Amino acid sequence: MKKKKQNNKKTGKLKTVKKKSTKRVSTGIKGLDALIQGGFVKDSINLLIGGSGCGKSIFSIQFLIQGIKNKEKVLYITFEEKKNGFYENIKEVGIDLEKLEKLGYFFFLEYTPEKVKTMLEEGGGAIENIVLSKKISRLVIDSITSFELLFDKEIEKREAVLSLFSLLRKWQVTALLTYEGSPFIEKRATSRVLDFESDSMILLYLLRGKEERGRYLEILKMRGTNHSLHTHAYSISKSGIDVSTEKSQGIINK
Repeated sequence: MKKKKQNNKKTGKLKTVKKKSTKRVSTGIKGLDALIQGGFVKDSINLLIGGSGCGKSIFSIQFLIQGIKNKEKVLYITFEEKKNGFYENIKEVGIDLEKLEKLGYFFFLEYTPEKVKTMLEEGGGAIENIVLSKKISRLVIDSITSFELLFDKEIEKREAVLSLFSLLRKWQVTALLTYEGSPFIEKRATSRVLDFESDSMILLYLLRGKEERGRYLEILKMRGTNHSLHTHAYSISKSGIDVSTEKSQGIINK
């Protein structure tokens, strides 16, 4: 915790004032916390962008599992995954979501984008009931892409995103939203409001090399954080995602 000195008008003497440190929550991703000063800012909204096969869902689950390790209640909202199939796929990295669900730490909600649209119109609806009654502290929406596709006009998309973000901030949860699409800025289809309103943006790349594809991660922005400005290789194994703290040179050309 940093300290700074202020002048006391009555005595003329300097007094020490403690500056509040930013509260952070671990991402649960090996190697990543070291690149972002210890984790996501508590109660922030974080955007994870990448194409198919980049590991967005595994990243999301590791983030939630880290919360469970801290005895937190977590919620996973999906527009595309079926519960049984999803649980089976995640078992491949050694995580038994069914067991965690029975213990009352993990909550799975299969929602349609249309239902989320209705939820916004109702000011929270069923999701808010779960978040508040179960005291959810971490929340994932996988993926926000389908939700954005509901709106043809940019102004409608903007209003919907702002409404969603307003609810997430009201609930005081640390949220992770995944976006299915190219991480390259010239190909990225995310709306400007989604990019701007998110507290952080992490990009996942799956690039073709001479012999095989390689996975790389880049932290495009993270408010209130002195984060790495480099690209970092990462791997996916049975133990999950592991990010190298060493920078990868000459991999991504913008």
